Amino acid sequence: MVNIRILFFLVSILLLTNGCEEKIKPSVLGGVSSATLPTQESWNTTVTFTDSGIVKAILKAGHLSAFEASRQTMLDNGVHLDFFDEAGNHSSVLTSLTGKVDESTNNLEAIGNVVVVSDSGVVVETDKLFWDNARQLIHSNDFVKITSPKEKLQGHGFESDQNLKNYKIFRVTGTAKPQ
Repeated sequence: MVNIRILFFLVSILLLTNGCEEKIKPSVLGGVSSATLPTQESWNTTVTFTDSGIVKAILKAGHLSAFEASRQTMLDNGVHLDFFDEAGNHSSVLTSLTGKVDESTNNLEAIGNVVVVSDSGVVVETDKLFWDNARQLIHSNDFVKITSPKEKLQGHGFESDQNLKNYKIFRVTGTAKPQ
């Protein structure tokens, strides 16, 4: 009887130790590191940027991929960003093919067929444009075309408030109508 108890005890310990063995499972996505995968993904997304309860901008994107390690959010399948003035009134809209948001600053880089249209009729066209969230400014170092009821300008380099009321274009060429 004692031998059966010892045998039962030894078999139990043997089974328990084998059950704790770590098994290596093959990756579902062979050759893909989890560090390169987004931590969050969303389709047909809307993100609202506010300051002290006042809406500053509303961002819409067809597809959003957030990466926690780099604190970057990639936007594609169309980017649409509505800007609002200090009183919360709509002032302009930015569209682009893709974009990237720095999550630490909420700054946006718009890329590909970037067009900004103000409610007053000013249109800015470029290939790449940045929105500085803290300063509420848009700027680009690339070639820029600006069309307004008063002028048509183009050049390399541009800076403006997001409402396109006060803008500067650098290395400018174009025509302006006298007032």
